[in-house]
Parts: sequence; C-alpha cells; structure tokens
Amino acid sequence: MNKTATSNTHYTDSMIIEGMLSGDSQAFERLYANCYPSIMGMIVRNNGSEDEAKDVFQEAVCVLYDKVIAGDFSLTSQLRTYLYSVCKRLWLKQLKRSDRAIVEHNLEESEPEVALDLEVHRAKEVQFEQMKKALDRLGEPCKSILLDFYIKGLSMQDISDKFNYTNPDNAKNQKYKCLQRLKKLFFESK
Repeated sequence: MNKTATSNTHYTDSMIIEGMLSGDSQAFERLYANCYPSIMGMIVRNNGSEDEAKDVFQEAVCVLYDKVIAGDFSLTSQLRTYLYSVCKRLWLKQLKRSDRAIVEHNLEESEPEVALDLEVHRAKEVQFEQMKKALDRLGEPCKSILLDFYIKGLSMQDISDKFNYTNPDNAKNQKYKCLQRLKKLFFESK
C-alpha cells in the first residue's frame, strides 16, 4: 500500500491489514475511523465512559496488530465485526471485575447488525464450501464449462469453440444440463 495515499482514499479491510504490516499510519487512522464509533457507543450504553471505550479499543487493536504481525490473522469477517467482538469480550471481563452492571442494553443486542453480519458471513462460508464440494464432484467438462461461463465470463461462442461444440446453442444446452447437475449435487450435500 502506498504510504502517500491521501486521507480521501477508501481503505478496504485488506488494505488496512497491509498497512498495519507496513507501518502505514493512515491505515490505523482508517481503522479507528471505521470501527471506534460503534465500539464507543456499545461501551457507553453499557455503563462505561468514553475513556474506558478508548482503552478497550486500544487493547483490541493491540490484539489485532499482534495477530497480524505474527501471521496468525486470517480475514474471515469484516474488521469492524472482529474488533467489535474482541471489545465486547474485553468489556464484559472489565465489567465482571468491577462488579458493574450492564444498565441500558444487553451487550448481545447493542449492535445487532454486527452479529447479523457475522451470522450471514458464516452461513455464506458454509454455502461456498458446499458449492466447492459439489463442483469437485461434478467432474469434467461440466466443471470447466460452468467456471468458464460464470467465473471467467467467457461467451457461449468461446465455450463452444473451446469444447468443440457444433454451435453456441449446443454449448448453452450443455451448460444448462451441467447447472442442473450442480444444483442437484449442491442440495444433496446439505
């Protein structure tokens, strides 16, 4: 990642991780701007102060940084979701140590879109794994035809030429049959 990137640059989660690895201060600034407000809100709504929110967030960023530097971090959800989860656990520990109650909101309910995001992500991961297994079981030439059309974006004419079909309509019929077989294999694996 370019260290001279302007503050107007949109940083993706991957760019932030790369920036952390390279010591790019703007990556940390973007991480703070993207993630801190929801974490501060969660902590303040649950009997905490803004200073405590800053401390908890800083501790979570340190956990993330240590994992990134050690090569132990795999981006399987949004960074915001990951940090929110780490901060929630840290805040719950701190509340238990100090015998303070969670007053306004249940922590599980304080940011439902983050929990929902993680739940949707996990469900999609399961579906992708099922689809990969179904594709592996599909065999050739079906697997290649579907990958060429849906992933590589080849036209039916290109697929017809590649697999020596007499015309694009025959290739289209074969693609349809392959897709039906893939659907069957996918739903059998559930």
